[in-house]
Amino acid sequence: MKELFDNILNFSWIDVADVLLVALLLYYVYKLVRGTVAINIFIGIVIVYVIWKITEALQMQLLSNILGGFISVGMFALIVVFQQELRKFLLMIGSTNIGSRRKFLNQLKFLKTEGLSTTDIDTIIAACNKMGSSKTGALIVLERNNNLDFLVDTGDKMNIKVTQPIIESIFFKNSPLHDGAIIIENNIVKATRVILPVNNEKTIPQRFGLRHRAAVGITERTDAIAIAVSEETGQLSCFKGGEFLPFKDTTELIELIKKDLD
Repeated sequence: MKELFDNILNFSWIDVADVLLVALLLYYVYKLVRGTVAINIFIGIVIVYVIWKITEALQMQLLSNILGGFISVGMFALIVVFQQELRKFLLMIGSTNIGSRRKFLNQLKFLKTEGLSTTDIDTIIAACNKMGSSKTGALIVLERNNNLDFLVDTGDKMNIKVTQPIIESIFFKNSPLHDGAIIIENNIVKATRVILPVNNEKTIPQRFGLRHRAAVGITERTDAIAIAVSEETGQLSCFKGGEFLPFKDTTELIELIKKDLD
Protein backbone atom coordinates (compact mmCIF):
# COMPACT_ATOMS: atom_id res chain seq x y z
CA MET A 1 0.00 0.00 0.00
CA LYS A 2 2.88 2.35 0.73
CA GLU A 3 4.18 1.81 -2.81
CA LEU A 4 0.72 2.63 -4.24
CA PHE A 5 0.57 5.81 -2.13
CA ASP A 6 4.03 6.86 -3.35
CA ASN A 7 2.96 6.33 -6.97
CA ILE A 8 -0.03 8.63 -6.44
CA LEU A 9 2.22 11.35 -5.02
CA ASN A 10 4.57 11.05 -8.00
CA PHE A 11 1.73 11.48 -10.51
CA SER A 12 3.06 13.70 -13.35
CA TRP A 13 1.55 15.39 -16.40
CA ILE A 14 2.70 12.42 -18.50
CA ASP A 15 0.56 10.15 -16.34
CA VAL A 16 -2.38 12.52 -16.80
CA ALA A 17 -1.92 12.39 -20.58
CA ASP A 18 -1.66 8.60 -20.38
CA VAL A 19 -4.97 8.34 -18.50
CA LEU A 20 -6.71 10.74 -20.90
CA LEU A 21 -5.51 8.81 -23.95
CA VAL A 22 -6.68 5.51 -22.47
CA ALA A 23 -10.06 7.09 -21.65
CA LEU A 24 -10.31 8.40 -25.23
CA LEU A 25 -9.45 4.97 -26.63
CA LEU A 26 -12.07 3.29 -24.43
CA TYR A 27 -14.64 5.89 -25.51
CA TYR A 28 -14.09 5.17 -29.21
CA VAL A 29 -14.19 1.42 -28.61
CA TYR A 30 -17.44 1.81 -26.69
CA LYS A 31 -18.83 3.98 -29.49
CA LEU A 32 -18.05 1.25 -32.03
CA VAL A 33 -19.67 -1.59 -30.09
CA ARG A 34 -22.59 0.41 -28.67
CA GLY A 35 -25.95 -1.05 -29.67
CA THR A 36 -24.43 -4.40 -30.70
CA VAL A 37 -24.11 -7.75 -28.96
CA ALA A 38 -20.39 -7.04 -28.52
CA ILE A 39 -21.13 -4.35 -25.90
CA ASN A 40 -21.76 -7.02 -23.25
CA ILE A 41 -18.42 -8.66 -24.07
CA PHE A 42 -16.67 -5.29 -23.92
CA ILE A 43 -18.13 -4.50 -20.48
CA GLY A 44 -17.12 -7.96 -19.24
CA ILE A 45 -13.54 -7.45 -20.42
CA VAL A 46 -13.31 -4.07 -18.67
CA ILE A 47 -14.60 -5.59 -15.40
CA VAL A 48 -12.13 -8.49 -15.56
CA TYR A 49 -9.25 -6.11 -16.31
CA VAL A 50 -10.15 -3.82 -13.37
CA ILE A 51 -10.36 -6.81 -11.01
CA TRP A 52 -6.98 -8.03 -12.30
CA LYS A 53 -5.34 -4.68 -11.55
CA ILE A 54 -6.92 -4.56 -8.09
CA THR A 55 -5.61 -8.04 -7.26
CA GLU A 56 -2.16 -6.99 -8.47
CA ALA A 57 -2.22 -3.88 -6.26
CA LEU A 58 -3.32 -5.97 -3.27
CA GLN A 59 -0.61 -8.55 -4.07
CA MET A 60 -3.09 -11.41 -4.38
CA GLN A 61 -0.65 -13.50 -6.37
CA LEU A 62 -2.78 -16.57 -7.17
CA LEU A 63 -5.87 -14.73 -8.39
CA SER A 64 -3.71 -12.14 -10.12
CA ASN A 65 -1.81 -14.82 -12.07
CA ILE A 66 -5.04 -16.57 -13.09
CA LEU A 67 -6.65 -13.36 -14.35
CA GLY A 68 -3.41 -12.27 -16.03
CA GLY A 69 -3.17 -15.59 -17.89
CA PHE A 70 -6.82 -15.34 -18.91
CA ILE A 71 -6.33 -11.85 -20.34
CA SER A 72 -3.09 -12.67 -22.19
CA VAL A 73 -4.53 -15.82 -23.82
CA GLY A 74 -7.94 -14.25 -24.32
CA MET A 75 -6.50 -11.48 -26.51
CA PHE A 76 -6.24 -13.89 -29.44
CA ALA A 77 -9.88 -14.90 -28.98
CA LEU A 78 -10.91 -11.24 -28.83
CA ILE A 79 -9.42 -10.61 -32.27
CA VAL A 80 -11.86 -13.20 -33.63
CA VAL A 81 -14.84 -12.01 -31.56
CA PHE A 82 -14.30 -8.33 -32.38
CA GLN A 83 -13.20 -8.85 -35.98
CA GLN A 84 -15.79 -6.49 -37.48
CA GLU A 85 -15.34 -3.87 -34.76
CA LEU A 86 -11.53 -3.91 -35.15
CA ARG A 87 -11.87 -3.52 -38.92
CA LYS A 88 -14.24 -0.61 -38.42
CA PHE A 89 -11.92 0.99 -35.83
CA LEU A 90 -8.85 0.75 -38.07
CA LEU A 91 -10.87 1.98 -41.04
CA MET A 92 -12.03 4.98 -39.01
CA ILE A 93 -8.43 5.90 -38.12
CA GLY A 94 -7.12 5.36 -41.66
CA SER A 95 -9.98 7.20 -43.33
CA THR A 96 -9.54 10.18 -41.02
CA ASN A 97 -5.88 10.51 -41.94
CA ILE A 98 -6.56 10.07 -45.64
CA GLY A 99 -9.42 12.57 -45.51
CA SER A 100 -7.20 15.15 -43.84
CA ARG A 101 -4.48 14.68 -46.44
CA ARG A 102 -6.98 14.98 -49.27
CA LYS A 103 -8.40 18.23 -47.87
CA PHE A 104 -4.85 19.55 -47.62
CA LEU A 105 -4.10 18.61 -51.22
CA ASN A 106 -7.37 20.14 -52.38
CA GLN A 107 -6.14 23.47 -51.04
CA LEU A 108 -3.15 23.24 -53.38
CA LYS A 109 -4.88 24.24 -56.60
CA PHE A 110 -1.89 23.49 -58.76
CA LEU A 111 -2.13 19.82 -57.80
CA LYS A 112 -5.72 19.51 -59.04
CA THR A 113 -6.31 17.76 -62.30
CA GLU A 114 -8.12 19.87 -64.86
CA GLY A 115 -11.48 18.56 -65.90
CA LEU A 116 -11.86 16.37 -62.83
CA SER A 117 -15.60 16.03 -62.27
CA THR A 118 -17.22 15.96 -58.85
CA THR A 119 -20.22 13.84 -58.00
CA ASP A 120 -23.49 15.65 -58.72
CA ILE A 121 -25.32 14.98 -55.47
CA ASP A 122 -28.28 17.20 -56.42
CA THR A 123 -28.97 15.06 -59.49
CA ILE A 124 -28.62 11.80 -57.54
CA ILE A 125 -31.01 12.91 -54.78
CA ALA A 126 -33.46 14.26 -57.35
CA ALA A 127 -33.46 10.84 -59.05
CA CYS A 128 -33.95 9.13 -55.66
CA ASN A 129 -36.92 11.37 -54.86
CA LYS A 130 -38.46 10.61 -58.25
CA MET A 131 -37.97 6.87 -57.74
CA GLY A 132 -39.34 7.15 -54.21
CA SER A 133 -42.56 8.74 -55.50
CA SER A 134 -43.11 5.69 -57.72
CA LYS A 135 -41.82 3.28 -55.03
CA THR A 136 -38.96 2.11 -57.19
CA GLY A 137 -36.29 0.45 -55.05
CA ALA A 138 -32.71 1.64 -55.45
CA LEU A 139 -29.31 1.29 -53.81
CA ILE A 140 -26.55 3.77 -54.65
CA VAL A 141 -23.01 3.64 -53.23
CA LEU A 142 -20.85 6.77 -53.37
CA GLU A 143 -17.15 5.94 -53.33
CA ARG A 144 -14.95 8.14 -51.15
CA ASN A 145 -11.37 7.36 -50.07
CA ASN A 146 -11.55 3.56 -49.99
CA ASN A 147 -11.32 1.98 -53.43
CA LEU A 148 -14.34 -0.22 -54.23
CA ASP A 149 -12.90 -2.03 -57.25
CA PHE A 150 -13.11 -5.30 -55.32
CA LEU A 151 -16.90 -4.98 -55.58
CA VAL A 152 -17.02 -3.95 -59.23
CA ASP A 153 -16.22 -7.50 -60.34
CA THR A 154 -19.41 -8.76 -58.66
CA GLY A 155 -21.52 -6.72 -61.11
CA ASP A 156 -21.29 -5.16 -64.55
CA LYS A 157 -18.54 -2.61 -65.20
CA MET A 158 -19.77 0.70 -66.57
CA ASN A 159 -18.39 4.10 -67.47
CA ILE A 160 -21.45 6.34 -67.66
CA LYS A 161 -21.75 9.96 -66.60
CA VAL A 162 -24.34 10.50 -63.86
CA THR A 163 -27.62 12.02 -65.01
CA GLN A 164 -31.09 11.76 -63.57
CA PRO A 165 -32.51 9.78 -66.55
CA ILE A 166 -29.57 7.35 -66.40
CA ILE A 167 -30.09 6.56 -62.71
CA GLU A 168 -33.85 6.20 -63.15
CA SER A 169 -33.45 3.93 -66.17
CA ILE A 170 -30.96 1.69 -64.33
CA PHE A 171 -33.39 1.06 -61.46
CA PHE A 172 -36.50 0.85 -63.66
CA LYS A 173 -38.32 -2.31 -62.59
CA ASN A 174 -38.13 -3.92 -66.03
CA SER A 175 -34.48 -2.99 -66.56
CA PRO A 176 -31.97 -5.88 -66.54
CA LEU A 177 -29.63 -3.66 -64.46
CA HIS A 178 -32.01 -2.77 -61.61
CA ASP A 179 -31.10 -5.70 -59.35
CA GLY A 180 -28.26 -4.90 -56.93
CA ALA A 181 -26.40 -1.65 -56.26
CA ILE A 182 -24.58 0.88 -58.41
CA ILE A 183 -21.22 2.41 -57.53
CA ILE A 184 -20.55 6.05 -58.36
CA GLU A 185 -17.13 7.68 -58.33
CA ASN A 186 -16.45 11.26 -59.43
CA ASN A 187 -19.85 11.54 -61.13
CA ILE A 188 -19.30 8.32 -63.09
CA VAL A 189 -21.36 5.16 -62.70
CA LYS A 190 -18.52 2.63 -62.60
CA ALA A 191 -20.60 -0.51 -61.98
CA THR A 192 -24.20 -1.76 -61.82
CA ARG A 193 -25.79 -4.92 -60.39
CA VAL A 194 -23.13 -4.94 -57.67
CA ILE A 195 -23.49 -7.47 -54.84
CA LEU A 196 -22.76 -5.86 -51.48
CA PRO A 197 -21.86 -7.50 -48.16
CA VAL A 198 -24.96 -7.78 -45.96
CA ASN A 199 -25.17 -6.95 -42.27
CA ASN A 200 -27.01 -9.67 -40.34
CA GLU A 201 -27.13 -7.98 -36.93
CA LYS A 202 -30.50 -8.30 -35.20
CA THR A 203 -30.22 -4.71 -33.99
CA ILE A 204 -31.35 -3.47 -37.41
CA PRO A 205 -35.14 -2.87 -37.38
CA GLN A 206 -37.12 -5.72 -38.92
CA ARG A 207 -38.94 -3.35 -41.26
CA PHE A 208 -35.74 -2.88 -43.24
CA GLY A 209 -35.04 -5.44 -45.90
CA LEU A 210 -31.99 -6.76 -47.73
CA ARG A 211 -31.36 -3.48 -49.54
CA HIS A 212 -30.92 -1.55 -46.29
CA ARG A 213 -28.86 -4.31 -44.69
CA ALA A 214 -26.54 -4.21 -47.70
CA ALA A 215 -26.22 -0.43 -47.27
CA VAL A 216 -25.23 -0.93 -43.63
CA GLY A 217 -22.82 -3.72 -44.59
CA ILE A 218 -20.84 -1.75 -47.19
CA THR A 219 -20.62 1.38 -45.01
CA GLU A 220 -19.36 -0.73 -42.10
CA ARG A 221 -16.51 -2.17 -44.14
CA THR A 222 -15.57 0.96 -46.10
CA ASP A 223 -15.92 4.73 -45.78
CA ALA A 224 -18.46 4.85 -48.62
CA ILE A 225 -21.86 6.51 -48.35
CA ALA A 226 -24.90 4.46 -49.31
CA ILE A 227 -28.32 5.78 -50.33
CA ALA A 228 -31.29 3.42 -50.32
CA VAL A 229 -34.80 3.95 -51.66
CA SER A 230 -37.41 1.66 -50.12
CA GLU A 231 -39.52 -0.31 -52.59
CA GLU A 232 -42.30 -0.66 -49.99
CA THR A 233 -42.57 2.92 -48.69
CA GLY A 234 -40.55 4.98 -51.17
CA GLN A 235 -38.65 6.45 -48.23
CA LEU A 236 -35.11 7.68 -48.77
CA SER A 237 -32.42 6.52 -46.31
CA CYS A 238 -28.72 7.33 -46.10
CA PHE A 239 -25.99 5.34 -44.36
CA LYS A 240 -22.45 6.19 -43.27
CA GLY A 241 -20.11 4.26 -40.99
CA GLY A 242 -22.65 1.45 -40.67
CA GLU A 243 -25.27 3.79 -39.19
CA PHE A 244 -28.20 5.85 -40.36
CA LEU A 245 -27.33 9.41 -41.35
CA PRO A 246 -30.11 11.54 -39.80
CA PHE A 247 -31.50 14.42 -41.86
CA LYS A 248 -34.60 16.62 -41.74
CA ASP A 249 -35.14 16.99 -45.48
CA THR A 250 -33.43 16.33 -48.78
CA THR A 251 -31.80 19.77 -48.77
CA GLU A 252 -30.01 18.95 -45.52
CA LEU A 253 -29.09 15.48 -46.84
CA ILE A 254 -27.51 17.00 -49.95
CA GLU A 255 -25.40 19.34 -47.82
CA LEU A 256 -24.30 16.52 -45.50
CA ILE A 257 -23.21 14.30 -48.40
CA LYS A 258 -21.41 17.13 -50.16
CA LYS A 259 -19.51 17.92 -46.97
CA ASP A 260 -18.37 14.29 -46.64
CA LEU A 261 -17.28 14.07 -50.27
CA ASP A 262 -15.24 17.31 -50.18
